[in-house]
Amino acid sequence: MNDTIKTIAERFSCRSFTDQVPEDKYLTTIAQAAIQAPSGMNRQYWQVIVVKNKKLMADLDSEGMAILSHLEDKTMYERIMKRGGKLFYNAPCMMVIVIKEASPKGAELIDCGILAQNISLAATSLGIANLHCGLVALAFVGNRANEFKERLQFPMGYEFGLGVLLGYAEKAASPHAPNPDKITYIE
Repeated sequence: MNDTIKTIAERFSCRSFTDQVPEDKYLTTIAQAAIQAPSGMNRQYWQVIVVKNKKLMADLDSEGMAILSHLEDKTMYERIMKRGGKLFYNAPCMMVIVIKEASPKGAELIDCGILAQNISLAATSLGIANLHCGLVALAFVGNRANEFKERLQFPMGYEFGLGVLLGYAEKAASPHAPNPDKITYIE
């Protein structure tokens, strides 16, 4: 098995991080891998924001949990509470992908997904645990959305795309078991 396939097979969604922040050289390598992602028409309607500020991450986490706690359907809130009550599972840093609307609308979401996968695979290859965390979006739908956009230095006209939590796993987990029934071959 080649290294790329091995990295894909080993990647797991970490939901239990230590407080150790990955070294800057690794974060730079991961960010560089992220921006190697292709984008439709090479427009690159994305920006990567590396967040190591513990206070900012705690504020984003708290805002997200507050929003979840006020939803009529408490399913997500209760699930996060059972897992320790932290949206970011104590991750010491994250990469936030912000995106600008493309034409046709929605193409930027595809590009964002490719970029996020580059982050995850690069991190995994370096021994850094990670988790795609769409729940970071909660901080950008509440009353503090503009404050957070400013604190994260969103470029003008950009919106939240996805967050990828990064750090070292408190305990290793197994990747999900692939289901071969999810593949259809047409001949």
